[in-house]
Amino acid sequence: MEYLNKMAGREYVGFSNATFQSEKETGDRNFAIGYYLKEKRCFPDGANMIASLDLYFQLCSIEMTCESGSVIAATLANGGICPITEQRVLSTEAVRNTLSLMHSCGMYDFSGEFAFHVGLPAKSGVSGGVLLVVPNVMGVMCWSPPLDKVGNSVRGINFCQELVSLFNFHNYDNLRHFERKLDPRRIGSEVGEVSTVNLLFAAYSGDTDSLRRFALSGMDMQQKDYDLRTPLHIAAAEGHEEAVRFLLHACHVNPLCKDRWGNTPLDDALHFNHPQLLKLLSDDQLLHSLPGQSETGEAGTATPSKNAGESGSNSHNNGARE
Repeated sequence: MEYLNKMAGREYVGFSNATFQSEKETGDRNFAIGYYLKEKRCFPDGANMIASLDLYFQLCSIEMTCESGSVIAATLANGGICPITEQRVLSTEAVRNTLSLMHSCGMYDFSGEFAFHVGLPAKSGVSGGVLLVVPNVMGVMCWSPPLDKVGNSVRGINFCQELVSLFNFHNYDNLRHFERKLDPRRIGSEVGEVSTVNLLFAAYSGDTDSLRRFALSGMDMQQKDYDLRTPLHIAAAEGHEEAVRFLLHACHVNPLCKDRWGNTPLDDALHFNHPQLLKLLSDDQLLHSLPGQSETGEAGTATPSKNAGESGSNSHNNGARE
């Protein structure tokens, strides 16, 4: 459970004891396969077959949401490093072996056809979930209970097929010469500007879910508008404590960066009378003021881009400042 919690970036991961007991009581086929494998000496010396099955039944009883499942998939896509916490959870070898198994047998008897048409590692479950990994790009978790005859989500498989028909994510799509499909890894300047505006608006609205999606997509969370105001400035000015905590603790943005008036996010929280943010921001400023930390926006892991100050705006906060 601790590994799964780390892979999910502390998103929800639970355990259903009722499912575990049901799996043990109705797992005759799994016990039969286990004894057959034991007879053929497929288990390593000293391995306990019953204990192995017990662990399998426990893993079958794990509960998660689409959000936590997508972060787990993104951790696998990111080489074993959780994109939310930036903590290494799995070794690169473990990720490689896991994705190889998912690619070859993750979709039950449909695995071969799925590998041919979709060409991506995935794992389905009889609950209707499909966990899809696009290596070095993203992770996806979708859930739709209606199943086909082999136990896979009908709509989940349709989604995966539609995804690779639109984007060149199939393992054997040519990244350089395949012009009929879109490549989201090639971001033009206009797309970047729109993304910056959306990022700043999410901070203004206190939309932590959108901020999390932007962070998972690899966006620079310290992008600035033409007044050099970052998402942290805007969230602090609007008093969104959850958004401020996410930017500071999950994205590790720099609380010492200044806008064109020379104000930090702490100054904004003080100016707009948000006392609940003062200690949070001042404590983080103190950490960033320690020797070796920069006050020019380079501290932390989310370094501001050079041109980000010209690629967004927030009229509400500019008006409030004036």
